[in-house]
Amino acid sequence: MGIDIGGTKTHLRAIPLAGGAERDLVVPSGDWRVRNWNDDATGLVGMMSLLAEGAPIAAIGVGAHGCDDAAECLAFQSAISARTTSPVEVVNDAELMPLALDLPGQIGVVAGTGSIAVCRGPDGEMMTAGGWGWIISDDGGAGGLVRDAVRAVSRHFDRGGARGEPLVEAIIAALGLTSVPRLGTVLAQLGNATAVGALAVAVFDAAENGSELAAGVVRQGGQSLAELVGHLHRRGALATHAVAGGSVIVSQPRLWQAFVDALSASTPQITPRLFSGRPVEGACRLAVRLATSPHQAAAN
Repeated sequence: MGIDIGGTKTHLRAIPLAGGAERDLVVPSGDWRVRNWNDDATGLVGMMSLLAEGAPIAAIGVGAHGCDDAAECLAFQSAISARTTSPVEVVNDAELMPLALDLPGQIGVVAGTGSIAVCRGPDGEMMTAGGWGWIISDDGGAGGLVRDAVRAVSRHFDRGGARGEPLVEAIIAALGLTSVPRLGTVLAQLGNATAVGALAVAVFDAAENGSELAAGVVRQGGQSLAELVGHLHRRGALATHAVAGGSVIVSQPRLWQAFVDALSASTPQITPRLFSGRPVEGACRLAVRLATSPHQAAAN
């Protein structure tokens, strides 16, 4: 059983080891996840039982958004293990993308609603950079891009700029502003990364419409994602690939190219790879590894 728990949706996939058709279940994460390890484990095991249709589960691989250090991964793993006899391994959801491409140990970079880079160090310990939330971080993710676009618009007005610039008009329209000085207040009132990040398309549209402000925001977003990879490299990661995925970087070529350019300039030792598949594929590889190499999985 492979499971990808994202911030927006959860994707479960059952793979019959003896052959046969795979079965999938996709549900909104908000419908079951309450951010309590025990309650979440109970809900997850219930969905797994439904998908398994009475068959025994040989192993469970889970990539979970919000499990942002080794202690959180272990806490969730322990909660699931207490409710099933199947071997379980929990990793951060960013780690699923390199696994899906059969590149274990490489850096996974998520640029979706938020942003984070994750890999395993030489000792097998989890290493992360970014992922602090849109208010202070998530640069290159949807929430961070919108925050930085609003900041760019505010500075545009501070310099004496006028209405009419494409990003200025796009942000004013996206926020439904009736008064320009309320830029920060209205942004804050959106309240969460999902609501803020939903406006990111306005930034990319403005860049396509010739906005230098928007192009600069996107370029900086790509540079910030490359910096996350660089941080992990300098901290001792042995990775040679950075596998980037997530709804924003996959759907927006400008951001992907900005990331590639920045990574090539700053950390040429690491090759960028774009992952446009389904992260649950990496969770399935994790589960199969558990089922076929239990001693190796236990050591990890």
